[in-house]
Amino acid sequence: MTPSQIAAFCLQLPGAREDLKWGSNRVFSVAGNKMFAILDFLDEGRGGLAFKVDSDLFLGYVDRPGISPAPYLARAHWIALQRPYPMGAEELRAALTRSHQLVVARLPKRLRLGLLLDPA
Repeated sequence: MTPSQIAAFCLQLPGAREDLKWGSNRVFSVAGNKMFAILDFLDEGRGGLAFKVDSDLFLGYVDRPGISPAPYLARAHWIALQRPYPMGAEELRAALTRSHQLVVARLPKRLRLGLLLDPA
């Protein structure tokens, strides 16, 4: 997937929005400021990508070539990928969807309901 395809996919997820933060980082979030993905992460427009993963899968991901703990966010179980991404398009879409779900699941129920994001 290209960075523009990733951005388009992230924006299709329920309640997602995009902001520019910290210079050129494209941040995808829900509920105003709850990040689930960062594009151009720490690499000034070259397409680096970071997102949240399940805590029990974190170590398995960072053992893979081309995937590392995301600086500043690893303690929250975020991983970082550089281009070319070491995941196929289908796996990357599934991982971004899961990242979105992990963030939504931590929102208060009133926000999940207000954004039509209640997974139940």
